[in-house]
Amino acid sequence: MNEIITTFIFFFAVIDPVGTIPVFIAVTKSCEAKKKNKIAVKAVIIATIVLMFFLVAGEVILNAINVPLTAFQIAGGIVLFLFALTMIFGESKPDEEINEINKESEKAIFPLAIPSIASPGAMIAAVMLTENSLYGIWYQLKISIIMLSVLLITLIFLLLASKLFKLIGNNGASIISRVMGLILASVAVTSVLEGIKLYFKI
Repeated sequence: MNEIITTFIFFFAVIDPVGTIPVFIAVTKSCEAKKKNKIAVKAVIIATIVLMFFLVAGEVILNAINVPLTAFQIAGGIVLFLFALTMIFGESKPDEEINEINKESEKAIFPLAIPSIASPGAMIAAVMLTENSLYGIWYQLKISIIMLSVLLITLIFLLLASKLFKLIGNNGASIISRVMGLILASVAVTSVLEGIKLYFKI
């Protein structure tokens, strides 16, 4: 049970459904309610496809280019840690990604699906938590379900974005995003230490 909760919190931190709300509000501010819902659904579907691709094929791609998963785990942990630092000390996720909005781009794809929902951290997490040599198909299925549950929560948050944003505000979303960054930094350090332990067989 603790493992499920830990994995859920990990995915919740890297996907950051709360931090996506201000981004969604800014992207869809000139859209009607039906259009907003359509963008929300499309963004989550695209993000789900991207993350499931990394979950299923990420390790296969690494093996094809002869990169051991332990090396990817160490590198991934470092990238996750740097990503977490930007959440803590840099511009918060809402502020940073609102600034990246390109009116001519497909709103559901950028910046919503990528990089707001399917963030680099989430892609790395999908690969790291489903290593074929360590985990069986049922465990990987469980990880998939946990990840999909976080994506479902993200969709619900986006569909209720206007109401939730009135409740927490941009400052509230920024605070939550920084707290998630701190949790993510701790997970990233653990990943690096575990990768070093496995790589050097300590």
